[in-house]
Amino acid sequence: MDKLKTTNTLLLIIVIPLVFYLLKILSFIFVPLIFSMFIALLFLPIMRWLGKKKVPKIISIIIVVLLIIGGMKIGIELIQLSSRQILNSDAGFFVKAENKFESLLITAQQTFGFEMESEKTLFSQFFQQVDIIPTFDYLRKIVTGILMTTFFVVLWLAESINVQKVLNSTILKQKHTSVRTFRKIEKDLIKFIEVKFFVSLATGIGTGLACLYFDVSFPIFWGLFAFVINFVQMVGSVISVVLLSAFAFIELDPTSTLFFFIVAITGVQVLFGAILEPVFMGKSFSLNVITVLVMLMLWGFIWGIPGLIMAIPITVFIKIILEQFPNTQVISRMLSGK
Repeated sequence: MDKLKTTNTLLLIIVIPLVFYLLKILSFIFVPLIFSMFIALLFLPIMRWLGKKKVPKIISIIIVVLLIIGGMKIGIELIQLSSRQILNSDAGFFVKAENKFESLLITAQQTFGFEMESEKTLFSQFFQQVDIIPTFDYLRKIVTGILMTTFFVVLWLAESINVQKVLNSTILKQKHTSVRTFRKIEKDLIKFIEVKFFVSLATGIGTGLACLYFDVSFPIFWGLFAFVINFVQMVGSVISVVLLSAFAFIELDPTSTLFFFIVAITGVQVLFGAILEPVFMGKSFSLNVITVLVMLMLWGFIWGIPGLIMAIPITVFIKIILEQFPNTQVISRMLSGK
Protein backbone atom coordinates (compact mmCIF):
# COMPACT_ATOMS: atom_id res chain seq x y z
CA MET A 1 0.00 0.00 0.00
CA ASP A 2 2.84 2.38 0.86
CA LYS A 3 4.50 1.68 -2.50
CA LEU A 4 1.20 2.26 -4.30
CA LYS A 5 0.68 5.54 -2.46
CA THR A 6 4.22 6.66 -3.31
CA THR A 7 3.70 5.72 -6.96
CA ASN A 8 0.43 7.68 -7.12
CA THR A 9 2.11 10.71 -5.54
CA LEU A 10 4.96 10.60 -8.06
CA LEU A 11 2.51 10.26 -10.94
CA LEU A 12 0.57 13.24 -9.61
CA ILE A 13 3.76 15.31 -9.44
CA ILE A 14 4.47 14.43 -13.07
CA VAL A 15 0.91 14.87 -14.36
CA ILE A 16 0.18 18.32 -12.86
CA PRO A 17 3.02 20.18 -14.69
CA LEU A 18 2.10 18.27 -17.86
CA VAL A 19 -1.52 19.44 -17.58
CA PHE A 20 -0.44 23.07 -17.13
CA TYR A 21 1.93 22.73 -20.09
CA LEU A 22 -0.90 21.43 -22.28
CA LEU A 23 -3.18 24.25 -21.09
CA LYS A 24 -0.53 26.74 -22.16
CA ILE A 25 0.20 25.11 -25.53
CA LEU A 26 -3.51 24.65 -26.34
CA SER A 27 -4.56 28.06 -25.02
CA PHE A 28 -6.18 28.88 -28.38
CA ILE A 29 -8.79 26.21 -27.54
CA PHE A 30 -9.05 26.34 -23.75
CA VAL A 31 -9.28 30.14 -23.38
CA PRO A 32 -12.39 30.47 -25.62
CA LEU A 33 -13.84 27.28 -24.07
CA ILE A 34 -13.55 28.42 -20.44
CA PHE A 35 -14.44 32.03 -21.23
CA SER A 36 -17.54 30.91 -23.14
CA MET A 37 -18.59 28.73 -20.19
CA PHE A 38 -18.68 31.76 -17.89
CA ILE A 39 -20.63 33.76 -20.49
CA ALA A 40 -23.12 30.90 -20.93
CA LEU A 41 -23.56 30.58 -17.17
CA LEU A 42 -24.49 34.25 -17.02
CA PHE A 43 -27.35 33.68 -19.48
CA LEU A 44 -28.58 30.34 -18.12
CA PRO A 45 -31.30 31.97 -15.94
CA ILE A 46 -32.68 33.67 -19.07
CA MET A 47 -32.62 30.33 -20.90
CA ARG A 48 -34.53 28.66 -18.06
CA TRP A 49 -37.07 31.49 -17.91
CA LEU A 50 -37.67 31.22 -21.66
CA GLY A 51 -37.97 27.44 -21.27
CA LYS A 52 -40.71 27.88 -18.67
CA LYS A 53 -42.54 30.10 -21.16
CA LYS A 54 -42.45 27.18 -23.65
CA VAL A 55 -40.12 29.03 -26.01
CA PRO A 56 -38.28 26.54 -28.28
CA LYS A 57 -34.62 26.10 -27.36
CA ILE A 58 -33.35 27.23 -30.76
CA ILE A 59 -35.33 30.50 -30.41
CA SER A 60 -33.99 30.95 -26.86
CA ILE A 61 -30.40 30.50 -28.09
CA ILE A 62 -30.98 33.05 -30.87
CA ILE A 63 -32.37 35.56 -28.35
CA VAL A 64 -29.38 35.11 -26.03
CA VAL A 65 -26.90 35.40 -28.93
CA LEU A 66 -28.64 38.61 -30.06
CA LEU A 67 -28.37 39.97 -26.51
CA ILE A 68 -24.64 39.18 -26.49
CA ILE A 69 -24.19 40.82 -29.92
CA GLY A 70 -26.14 43.85 -28.70
CA GLY A 71 -23.86 44.15 -25.66
CA MET A 72 -20.79 43.87 -27.89
CA LYS A 73 -22.18 46.55 -30.21
CA ILE A 74 -22.67 48.93 -27.27
CA GLY A 75 -19.09 48.25 -26.18
CA ILE A 76 -17.78 48.90 -29.70
CA GLU A 77 -19.76 52.15 -29.90
CA LEU A 78 -18.27 53.31 -26.60
CA ILE A 79 -14.77 52.41 -27.79
CA GLN A 80 -15.32 54.34 -31.02
CA LEU A 81 -16.68 57.32 -29.07
CA SER A 82 -13.66 57.37 -26.75
CA SER A 83 -11.33 56.95 -29.74
CA ARG A 84 -12.88 59.95 -31.50
CA GLN A 85 -12.58 61.90 -28.26
CA ILE A 86 -8.85 61.14 -28.08
CA LEU A 87 -8.20 61.82 -31.79
CA ASN A 88 -10.07 65.14 -31.67
CA SER A 89 -8.26 66.30 -28.54
CA ASP A 90 -6.19 69.46 -28.55
CA ALA A 91 -2.60 68.88 -29.62
CA GLY A 92 -1.58 71.12 -26.73
CA PHE A 93 -2.16 68.21 -24.38
CA PHE A 94 0.61 66.18 -26.00
CA VAL A 95 2.97 69.18 -25.88
CA LYS A 96 2.21 69.59 -22.18
CA ALA A 97 2.74 65.88 -21.61
CA GLU A 98 6.04 66.02 -23.49
CA ASN A 99 7.28 68.95 -21.37
CA LYS A 100 6.33 67.31 -18.08
CA PHE A 101 7.87 63.97 -19.00
CA GLU A 102 11.04 65.66 -20.21
CA SER A 103 11.38 67.52 -16.92
CA LEU A 104 10.94 64.23 -15.07
CA LEU A 105 13.45 62.61 -17.41
CA ILE A 106 16.05 65.31 -16.73
CA THR A 107 15.64 64.72 -13.00
CA ALA A 108 15.99 60.96 -13.52
CA GLN A 109 19.10 61.45 -15.68
CA GLN A 110 20.72 63.58 -13.00
CA THR A 111 19.80 61.06 -10.30
CA PHE A 112 20.70 57.77 -12.04
CA GLY A 113 23.29 59.01 -14.53
CA PHE A 114 21.91 57.79 -17.88
CA GLU A 115 21.42 59.73 -21.11
CA MET A 116 18.99 59.70 -24.03
CA GLU A 117 19.37 61.17 -27.51
CA SER A 118 18.77 64.89 -27.26
CA GLU A 119 17.92 65.36 -30.96
CA LYS A 120 14.68 63.45 -30.66
CA THR A 121 11.71 63.96 -28.40
CA LEU A 122 10.90 61.52 -25.67
CA PHE A 123 7.78 60.27 -27.45
CA SER A 124 9.58 59.78 -30.78
CA GLN A 125 12.30 57.73 -29.09
CA PHE A 126 9.66 55.64 -27.36
CA PHE A 127 7.59 55.00 -30.49
CA GLN A 128 10.74 54.26 -32.48
CA GLN A 129 11.54 51.34 -30.19
CA VAL A 130 7.98 50.08 -29.71
CA ASP A 131 6.03 48.67 -32.61
CA ILE A 132 2.58 50.18 -32.09
CA ILE A 133 1.11 48.94 -35.38
CA PRO A 134 -0.91 45.77 -34.72
CA THR A 135 0.20 42.90 -36.91
CA PHE A 136 -2.11 40.86 -39.10
CA ASP A 137 -1.36 37.77 -37.04
CA TYR A 138 -2.42 39.51 -33.83
CA LEU A 139 -5.71 40.68 -35.37
CA ARG A 140 -6.29 37.20 -36.78
CA LYS A 141 -5.89 35.68 -33.32
CA ILE A 142 -8.39 38.15 -31.83
CA VAL A 143 -11.00 37.48 -34.52
CA THR A 144 -10.46 33.71 -34.25
CA GLY A 145 -10.81 33.86 -30.47
CA ILE A 146 -14.09 35.81 -30.72
CA LEU A 147 -15.54 33.38 -33.27
CA MET A 148 -14.50 30.33 -31.24
CA THR A 149 -15.92 31.85 -28.05
CA THR A 150 -19.24 32.52 -29.81
CA PHE A 151 -19.30 28.95 -31.15
CA PHE A 152 -18.65 27.47 -27.69
CA VAL A 153 -21.30 29.73 -26.10
CA VAL A 154 -23.89 28.27 -28.48
CA LEU A 155 -22.73 24.74 -27.59
CA TRP A 156 -22.99 25.46 -23.85
CA LEU A 157 -26.46 26.99 -24.19
CA ALA A 158 -27.64 24.12 -26.38
CA GLU A 159 -26.26 21.71 -23.73
CA SER A 160 -24.12 19.99 -26.32
CA ILE A 161 -21.41 20.32 -23.68
CA ASN A 162 -22.89 19.18 -20.35
CA VAL A 163 -20.69 19.98 -17.34
CA GLN A 164 -22.74 17.87 -14.96
CA LYS A 165 -22.30 14.75 -17.10
CA VAL A 166 -18.59 15.44 -17.48
CA LEU A 167 -18.23 15.74 -13.68
CA ASN A 168 -20.25 12.58 -13.20
CA SER A 169 -18.14 10.52 -15.62
CA THR A 170 -14.69 11.84 -14.68
CA ILE A 171 -14.36 13.20 -11.13
CA LEU A 172 -17.37 12.63 -8.87
CA LYS A 173 -18.65 9.27 -10.25
CA GLN A 174 -21.99 9.60 -8.40
CA LYS A 175 -24.99 11.19 -10.10
CA HIS A 176 -26.48 12.76 -6.95
CA THR A 177 -23.12 14.25 -5.94
CA SER A 178 -22.38 15.48 -9.45
CA VAL A 179 -25.80 17.16 -9.77
CA ARG A 180 -25.47 18.82 -6.34
CA THR A 181 -21.93 19.98 -7.10
CA PHE A 182 -22.87 21.31 -10.53
CA ARG A 183 -25.79 23.27 -9.04
CA LYS A 184 -23.45 24.82 -6.46
CA ILE A 185 -20.83 25.64 -9.10
CA GLU A 186 -23.49 27.14 -11.34
CA LYS A 187 -25.08 29.17 -8.54
CA ASP A 188 -21.79 30.48 -7.14
CA LEU A 189 -20.23 31.32 -10.51
CA ILE A 190 -23.36 33.08 -11.76
CA LYS A 191 -23.39 35.12 -8.57
CA PHE A 192 -19.68 35.89 -8.92
CA ILE A 193 -19.98 36.96 -12.58
CA GLU A 194 -23.08 39.11 -11.95
CA VAL A 195 -21.59 40.85 -8.91
CA LYS A 196 -18.24 41.39 -10.64
CA PHE A 197 -19.93 42.79 -13.74
CA PHE A 198 -22.12 45.29 -11.88
CA VAL A 199 -19.32 46.29 -9.47
CA SER A 200 -16.99 46.85 -12.44
CA LEU A 201 -19.70 48.82 -14.23
CA ALA A 202 -20.25 51.02 -11.16
CA THR A 203 -16.48 51.47 -10.82
CA GLY A 204 -16.21 52.53 -14.48
CA ILE A 205 -19.11 54.99 -14.17
CA GLY A 206 -17.68 56.43 -10.93
CA THR A 207 -14.23 56.82 -12.50
CA GLY A 208 -15.67 58.49 -15.61
CA LEU A 209 -17.74 60.91 -13.50
CA ALA A 210 -14.68 61.76 -11.40
CA CYS A 211 -12.74 62.59 -14.58
CA LEU A 212 -15.66 64.69 -15.82
CA TYR A 213 -15.99 66.58 -12.53
CA PHE A 214 -12.26 67.36 -12.20
CA ASP A 215 -12.00 68.17 -15.93
CA VAL A 216 -9.61 65.32 -16.75
CA SER A 217 -9.57 64.50 -20.46
CA PHE A 218 -11.08 61.36 -22.01
CA PRO A 219 -13.60 60.44 -19.24
CA ILE A 220 -15.28 57.82 -21.46
CA PHE A 221 -11.97 56.11 -22.19
CA TRP A 222 -10.95 56.06 -18.51
CA GLY A 223 -14.38 54.80 -17.49
CA LEU A 224 -14.11 51.93 -19.99
CA PHE A 225 -10.56 51.21 -18.87
CA ALA A 226 -11.59 51.08 -15.19
CA PHE A 227 -14.53 48.81 -16.08
CA VAL A 228 -12.38 46.30 -18.00
CA ILE A 229 -9.31 46.29 -15.73
CA ASN A 230 -11.50 45.84 -12.64
CA PHE A 231 -12.16 42.23 -13.73
CA VAL A 232 -8.55 41.50 -12.72
CA GLN A 233 -8.94 40.93 -8.99
CA MET A 234 -6.93 43.23 -6.67
CA VAL A 235 -4.29 44.13 -9.27
CA GLY A 236 -6.76 45.84 -11.63
CA SER A 237 -7.81 48.54 -9.17
CA VAL A 238 -4.17 49.39 -8.39
CA ILE A 239 -3.29 49.64 -12.10
CA SER A 240 -6.33 51.86 -12.75
CA VAL A 241 -5.49 54.30 -9.93
CA VAL A 242 -1.76 54.48 -10.77
CA LEU A 243 -2.22 55.07 -14.51
CA LEU A 244 -5.03 57.58 -14.09
CA SER A 245 -3.10 59.45 -11.40
CA ALA A 246 -0.07 59.65 -13.71
CA PHE A 247 -2.30 60.93 -16.52
CA ALA A 248 -3.93 63.51 -14.23
CA PHE A 249 -0.46 64.69 -13.18
CA ILE A 250 0.04 65.84 -16.79
CA GLU A 251 -3.24 67.73 -17.01
CA LEU A 252 -3.66 69.10 -13.50
CA ASP A 253 -1.21 71.30 -11.69
CA PRO A 254 0.25 69.63 -8.58
CA THR A 255 -2.17 71.40 -6.25
CA SER A 256 -5.05 70.36 -4.04
CA THR A 257 -7.14 69.62 -7.18
CA LEU A 258 -4.82 66.80 -8.18
CA PHE A 259 -4.78 65.50 -4.62
CA PHE A 260 -8.59 65.44 -4.35
CA PHE A 261 -8.89 63.78 -7.76
CA ILE A 262 -6.58 60.97 -6.66
CA VAL A 263 -8.57 60.68 -3.43
CA ALA A 264 -11.81 60.52 -5.47
CA ILE A 265 -10.73 57.73 -7.84
CA THR A 266 -9.14 55.82 -4.94
CA GLY A 267 -12.38 56.21 -2.99
CA VAL A 268 -14.37 54.78 -5.91
CA GLN A 269 -12.12 51.72 -6.03
CA VAL A 270 -12.26 51.22 -2.25
CA LEU A 271 -16.04 51.73 -2.04
CA PHE A 272 -16.98 49.28 -4.79
CA GLY A 273 -14.01 46.88 -4.71
CA ALA A 274 -13.10 46.63 -1.02
CA ILE A 275 -16.46 47.31 0.68
CA LEU A 276 -19.49 46.57 -1.51
CA GLU A 277 -18.06 43.68 -3.55
CA PRO A 278 -17.22 41.45 -0.53
CA VAL A 279 -20.67 42.22 0.94
CA PHE A 280 -22.45 41.15 -2.25
CA MET A 281 -20.19 38.15 -2.83
CA GLY A 282 -20.76 36.68 0.61
CA LYS A 283 -18.62 34.31 2.64
CA SER A 284 -18.67 31.56 0.02
CA PHE A 285 -16.26 33.59 -2.11
CA SER A 286 -13.77 34.38 0.62
CA LEU A 287 -10.34 33.56 -0.79
CA ASN A 288 -7.01 33.99 0.89
CA VAL A 289 -5.08 37.03 -0.36
CA ILE A 290 -2.06 34.83 -1.01
CA THR A 291 -4.28 32.43 -2.98
CA VAL A 292 -5.57 35.29 -5.13
CA LEU A 293 -2.05 36.56 -5.90
CA VAL A 294 -0.69 33.06 -6.64
CA MET A 295 -3.61 32.24 -8.93
CA LEU A 296 -3.27 35.56 -10.75
CA MET A 297 0.42 34.87 -11.38
CA LEU A 298 -0.21 31.24 -12.38
CA TRP A 299 -3.06 31.81 -14.84
CA GLY A 300 -1.52 35.06 -16.05
CA PHE A 301 1.63 33.12 -16.95
CA ILE A 302 -0.36 30.36 -18.67
CA TRP A 303 -2.95 32.41 -20.57
CA GLY A 304 -1.84 36.04 -20.31
CA ILE A 305 -4.52 38.71 -19.93
CA PRO A 306 -7.45 36.24 -20.34
CA GLY A 307 -5.88 34.17 -17.56
CA LEU A 308 -5.78 37.21 -15.26
CA ILE A 309 -9.49 37.84 -15.91
CA MET A 310 -10.55 34.20 -15.40
CA ALA A 311 -8.18 33.36 -12.52
CA ILE A 312 -10.67 33.89 -9.68
CA PRO A 313 -13.68 32.11 -11.29
CA ILE A 314 -11.40 29.15 -12.06
CA THR A 315 -10.18 29.16 -8.45
CA VAL A 316 -13.78 29.21 -7.18
CA PHE A 317 -14.56 26.25 -9.49
CA ILE A 318 -11.54 24.29 -8.15
CA LYS A 319 -12.41 25.18 -4.55
CA ILE A 320 -15.96 23.82 -4.89
CA ILE A 321 -14.67 20.56 -6.45
CA LEU A 322 -12.13 20.12 -3.63
CA GLU A 323 -14.89 20.58 -1.03
CA GLN A 324 -16.57 17.39 -2.24
CA PHE A 325 -13.79 15.04 -1.10
CA PRO A 326 -12.78 14.54 2.55
CA ASN A 327 -9.10 14.22 1.63
CA THR A 328 -9.03 17.57 -0.20
CA GLN A 329 -11.28 19.62 2.05
CA VAL A 330 -8.23 20.88 3.93
CA ILE A 331 -6.87 22.31 0.64
CA SER A 332 -10.20 24.00 0.03
CA ARG A 333 -10.06 25.60 3.49
CA MET A 334 -6.52 26.77 2.78
CA LEU A 335 -7.68 28.44 -0.44
CA SER A 336 -10.42 30.27 1.44
CA GLY A 337 -8.18 31.20 4.35
CA LYS A 338 -10.40 29.47 6.95
